[in-house]
Amino acid sequence: MMTSKTHLCAALLGLTTLFDTTLVSAEKIDRHALVSRFNPVRTASSASTPMQVGNGHFAFGADVTGLQTFLPWATMSDWGWKNDSLPARTTAADIEDYRGVVWDGVQYEFGGPQPVQQWLISNPNRVNLGRVGLLFLDEHGQGVHVTEDELERKKQVLDLWTGTMTSTFRWEGEDVAVQTVAAQGSSTIGVTITSPLLERRRLELFLDFPWNDGSEKFEAPFVGVWNATQNHTTLLRTGGGLGRGVRAQITHTMDATTFLTSVGGRSGFSIARVSPDEHRYTIVPSHSRRSFSIAIAYSPAAIQSIPSTTTIQHESEEAWDNFWSNHGFVDVMTGSTDARAEELQRRIILSQYLLRVNEAGDYPPQESGLVNNGWYGKFHMEMFFWHSAHWALWNNWDLLDRASSVYSRFLPTAIQRAQVQQGYPTGARWSKMTDPSGRSAPGEINELLIWEQPHPLVFAEYEYRARRSRATLEKWRDVVHATADWMAVYAHRNKSTGFFDLGPPMYVVSEDTSPNATRNPAFELAYWRFGLDRASIWMERLGEEVPPAWTEVRDNLAPLPSEGGLYAVYEGIPSDFWDTPTFTNDHPALVGLYGWLPRTGNVSLAMAKATAEKVWTSWNISNCWGWDFPMLAMSAARNGETEKAVEWLLHPLFEFDDVGMPVGGVRVPTPYFPGSGALLYAMAMMSEGWDGSEGAAPGFPKEGWAVRMEGMNKAM
Repeated sequence: MMTSKTHLCAALLGLTTLFDTTLVSAEKIDRHALVSRFNPVRTASSASTPMQVGNGHFAFGADVTGLQTFLPWATMSDWGWKNDSLPARTTAADIEDYRGVVWDGVQYEFGGPQPVQQWLISNPNRVNLGRVGLLFLDEHGQGVHVTEDELERKKQVLDLWTGTMTSTFRWEGEDVAVQTVAAQGSSTIGVTITSPLLERRRLELFLDFPWNDGSEKFEAPFVGVWNATQNHTTLLRTGGGLGRGVRAQITHTMDATTFLTSVGGRSGFSIARVSPDEHRYTIVPSHSRRSFSIAIAYSPAAIQSIPSTTTIQHESEEAWDNFWSNHGFVDVMTGSTDARAEELQRRIILSQYLLRVNEAGDYPPQESGLVNNGWYGKFHMEMFFWHSAHWALWNNWDLLDRASSVYSRFLPTAIQRAQVQQGYPTGARWSKMTDPSGRSAPGEINELLIWEQPHPLVFAEYEYRARRSRATLEKWRDVVHATADWMAVYAHRNKSTGFFDLGPPMYVVSEDTSPNATRNPAFELAYWRFGLDRASIWMERLGEEVPPAWTEVRDNLAPLPSEGGLYAVYEGIPSDFWDTPTFTNDHPALVGLYGWLPRTGNVSLAMAKATAEKVWTSWNISNCWGWDFPMLAMSAARNGETEKAVEWLLHPLFEFDDVGMPVGGVRVPTPYFPGSGALLYAMAMMSEGWDGSEGAAPGFPKEGWAVRMEGMNKAM
């Protein structure tokens, strides 16, 4: 029998236990320890991916030496583009006058004359700016051919918290250490080499420059051609007048485009061209000292100054400390007992680092970031959501602001596309595959895809939620209005049904249906409804009238196609499509109806859940790739299938290599960064939650997982 004293003790014990639990849950995450736990370490170069340093605008990929000694990994940027020379007997007027086919009265940019069309597809193309590596010399100062296998005790470590790459090895009994770091305010690397071999003048550096053109759609794992020396020119200048701290400058000209490589630093050096027949230059330290530091800057034009290696190091340390310390953070590992937690945490941390290096520039990223080239280095506006929307949920507005302004910058070309080229009476149509000019690359899919259209409304909404300001409403007003205007005029009234239809012609998310047959695809209808809803709310916030056309289309969109209690890819699809590989072999966008998208007014949650479960059993999951798996996870999470959500994020086909690069698999080269961005978006949603979710970490199972968040935002 309990006495009153026993009751009191029990109550106090319960209060103490509750108090202790509260203290544990409120304890700040040891971010530094968690990040540093996953510092990548290599003891040999990878044949498929480099280790990188960078700043979002610029990235430098390295082999195990910390440079590009044995493997010509790319040095790439968001500004380094070139146009190839025009095809024979083609003029600039031919390029300007290019027109494609007219389809149902609409002028499209595909099916036009060659070779003009292919030139427009492949130009401009992204450039590998150059290569930096070590040279090994014998006791007599003669160059020695050395292979990576001849180096001993190789170890390469990337300090994620400071963005510093340190490589150590032994050659001919002597230790060598190479530290590589990227500046944060310019496209510059700082390199410090420490070794007794420098004192004996047995180590030097080389610079080399490849030819770049648009002859290959994919350039992976390496970018550029190193033996086409007659196609381009380089010119070395030394002395004064090159910029403060710049001791040498190499002008690299390809066709009509010129790039500069500036070399400086506190250590003295001489530089010389190896041969008139090569674009390789040798950098020789001026003094026999154990340490040698040098800064190498890349630019499209002359620079005023080059930072010292000390300044570069300080910039990197400060920027990375700010990145890790002052933005969103998720810890799924510290208190979790589920054995999968460590691998999921590794993917989160390494994805954050790599996206900060590769995908935080002034334009939407290409699929492979700044590692190699896909689709000629161009970026895809439909992928911008998967690449970059996560920045909003992780409170990385300093990074997202760089590229999200692309919508206002590209608005004139989007209006021209919609109204001048295609003849719509109003609105702006966003392109699919494009480049810094905002021009759409010709192509049937490029012209007929539509799911990129509502994306700016997503970015605008997240920014308003973060800032709640009139300035934000005004900033996005024209983009929101023009986007929704085109969505309204693109939908056309079906005289038989009275509803507004989408297509044909059009391509769905998976790009695997006939554009002539594709009408009213389920995902696009839901996204159209979502977009017009968001645009209408935006006008109301501004105190402006919602255009009646938006409301009429939104309220009278065709119903989502369905059959047998399940949603279908598009209206009129063969009834056996679930058993037809043609329709179940690519991006399973049907699961995005409730998961990727929040609930929209034209979607039944019960039917969306049943459809998602049907996808799990009937889709060719072995052919899924990249963002498919986080999309599947988000659907499972919203539908209460939290264990399944975790399984999708750790699916055997959703792979990340030892440095965190998302593996492309059989579909595309590695890396395929939309998978990383989608992972971080899904993690934010599953941990912080979404509009209407309840409880902490609503996307995770209650057993085995202790998820802590700091500074995160909810998904819609």
